[in-house]
Amino acid sequence: MDTSFEGLNTVRCMSPIYAYNVENIALTGKGTIDGSGDAWRYVKKGKMTSSQWKALLKSGGVLNETEDIWFPSQSSLNGFIATDNFNVPQTKDENALKEMKDFLRPVMVSIVKSKRILLDGLTFQNSPAWNLHPLMSEDIIIRNLNVRNPWYSQNGDGLDLESCKNVLIYNNTFDVGDDAICFKSGKNKDGRDRAIPTENVIVKNNIVYHGHGGFVVGSEMSSGVKNVHVSNCTFIGTDVGLRFKSTRGRGGVVENIYISNIDMVDIPTDVINFNLFYGGNSPIIEDDQSAEDEKRDEELVPVTEETPSFKNIFMKNIRATGSGVAANFQGLPEMNLQNVSLENAVLQAEKGILAVDTDGLVLKNVNVIPTKGSALTLYNSKQVTVEGLSYSVAENTVPVRVLGDLTSAISFKESDFKNVTTDVEVGQSVLDNAVTVK
Repeated sequence: MDTSFEGLNTVRCMSPIYAYNVENIALTGKGTIDGSGDAWRYVKKGKMTSSQWKALLKSGGVLNETEDIWFPSQSSLNGFIATDNFNVPQTKDENALKEMKDFLRPVMVSIVKSKRILLDGLTFQNSPAWNLHPLMSEDIIIRNLNVRNPWYSQNGDGLDLESCKNVLIYNNTFDVGDDAICFKSGKNKDGRDRAIPTENVIVKNNIVYHGHGGFVVGSEMSSGVKNVHVSNCTFIGTDVGLRFKSTRGRGGVVENIYISNIDMVDIPTDVINFNLFYGGNSPIIEDDQSAEDEKRDEELVPVTEETPSFKNIFMKNIRATGSGVAANFQGLPEMNLQNVSLENAVLQAEKGILAVDTDGLVLKNVNVIPTKGSALTLYNSKQVTVEGLSYSVAENTVPVRVLGDLTSAISFKESDFKNVTTDVEVGQSVLDNAVTVK
C-alpha cells in the first residue's frame, strides 16, 4: 500500500493495526499486542552473541553475500539488495515489489490523518519496524504504555510521532532497539512539500531503558518541530539521552523546545547530543558503519530551504552520572545552533562539554565532572555566555579551551566560575578575533 516511512512517500505492507481518517478511537486495557517482528526483521551478526547467532541460523532464513546479515526469507533479501541497504525501495513496479514483499516491513501501529486518539495501558512489543507511528494526526493521548522491542531489532523504534499536533505522552516505559520517543515531520523534499510540523506536545514522567535515544528529534524533521515540553523523565542505559539530529538537505526548523528535570544513568555515549551531520549511524558505531559518515565538514555552503535550523532550545535541571560525554553541541558552519541553553546541570562523564558552530549558547550553573580532558571546549562559536561554571578535571588538564575562528568576542570573567581558577587555553585564531580572558 502507498504510505510514508522514514519520512518519504513509499510503498510498504499494511500495518496490522491501521487507522486512516478516523475520529474518536481508543486502544486500552492491560493486554499485550505482539507484532511477530522476528518473522520480518533482518538481523546483523554484530548485534548477537555467538550462541544467539547460531540459533538464528538453525531457524532457517538466508544470509547476505558477506554472511553477516540474516534475513527471514529470500524475498526479504531481495528487497535489501534492490534498495541498496535503505528501507525505502526506489521502484513502484508492482512485480518488483512482489519479489521483495517481505522486506517491506510495516510499522506495527499506524494511525494516519486521524483525530482524538487514546492509547492507554497496553504493552506493544516485537514490532516488524517502528512500534507506534501516529502520522499527520491530532489530539492524541499516549499514556501508561509498556513499549518493548529486542535491542537488536532493526528500526525497532518505540514511538515515532510524525507531523502531529496537540499530543500528551506520559507515564510510559520504553525498552527498544532504536530511538524511544522520537519526533519527526518528513524527510527532505517529501517532508517540506507536506509542510505539517510536529507541534504542541507534552512529554512527562516516562522511563527509557535501552534505546538509541531517550528523547529524540529527527533526523527526518523537514516540516519542522516546535512548541514541545519534556519533563520528569528518566533514561537508564540509553545510548544517548537527549538527541537532536539532522543533516544538510533536510531543511525544516526545530524551535521552542523546553526540557527540564531529566535524570540519566549510565549513558554510554552523549548525555546531550546535537548532530547536524547525521549520516544514519547508531550512536554506538556498528560493524558495518563508519564514523567518517558523520564527520564535520567545515566548508560553508549556501543557506537554502534544504538547510536545517535548530534554535530556541532550553534545558534545565539535567542530571547525569556514569556517562560517556557530558554534551556535544554541534551546528552547521552556515547555520549555527542558535539560542541553546543549559541551566542547573550536573554532568558526570568521561569527557566534558564540546560546542562547535554555536551562536548564543548559554551555560548557567553547570557542574561538569569529566574523568579525562577539559570540562568545556568551544570551537568556532560566538555569543557564548558562561555563568557559574564549576568543574573537577584531572591534574594538569586545562579546564576550558576556546579554539577556532570567531566573529565576535567572548569574555570569561572570574565571577563566571565557582571555586575554581580561571585557567583557560585560547587558540591563536581566537586571539586574532579579540577574545579576552580576565
